[in-house]
Amino acid sequence: MKLHILETSRPVHEPADNHNRRLTERIPAEVGLVYSGMDSGTMLMGDGTVTNLSEQGIGICGNRLVKQGMDLALFIELPGVEEPVCIAESRVTWVSGRRFGVKVTSSALEAQNNLRFHVWNHRTRSSSKA
Repeated sequence: MKLHILETSRPVHEPADNHNRRLTERIPAEVGLVYSGMDSGTMLMGDGTVTNLSEQGIGICGNRLVKQGMDLALFIELPGVEEPVCIAESRVTWVSGRRFGVKVTSSALEAQNNLRFHVWNHRTRSSSKA
């Protein structure tokens, strides 16, 4: 799967009823992912699209409904990375229909570095266009 950086002059926002607590820049993106977690004792598995990402959080549009506070594992298809990047632990911070945001609570150093690289790479390309 290819990462498509969406060029936009308007910021990406979370739903209006939630305070924007993200302290790092969000980068609009379109890349596939699979997510899984437990919902009332039942395994939930879904797939979807990363709509934006930062070093600590990810915006997602998925095919399975999740609940605020759920813990999820994420498997993100980043370009140039042979295997999906595994984010072992993330927590759903907001939900609006099939759109939701997660805060990364724990991931392997390699996964963190892959996300940082893609965020940094986008920032570098964006600033060189200005």
